[in-house]
Amino acid sequence: MTVPTSSVSTETLAAFSEAWNRHDIDALMGFMTPDCIFQTAAGPDACGTRHVGTDAVRAAFAAAWQAVPNAQWENGKHFVHGDFGTSQWTFTGTAADGSRIETDGIDVFTFRDGKIHLKNVFRKTRPNLPASK
Repeated sequence: MTVPTSSVSTETLAAFSEAWNRHDIDALMGFMTPDCIFQTAAGPDACGTRHVGTDAVRAAFAAAWQAVPNAQWENGKHFVHGDFGTSQWTFTGTAADGSRIETDGIDVFTFRDGKIHLKNVFRKTRPNLPASK
């Protein structure tokens, strides 16, 4: 069996994660293909909500920081095999009501031409924790 080759590596996914934690939308979009797809963890469809193309994906990425201004994706563990990869993480932040978010998740990626074509998010459903005092 031949494994497809990709110039995406675990270092690429670590850098992508670091851009999320810096809230650096331009850096994030530099990792994505022009016809990229982002599937969120929640939404009306079986896939969550699907955003297609750089404008839609850019807006959806930025919305994560609008909803949770101190959002962070910590404890990253990255895996790449050919044109497929994953990033496991713990999402933390503060909700609008002051409660704390701390939940595990994983991004499942497909790559094309050395970039991320699909970012598909899966996140545990967990009640928020009481606000920090």
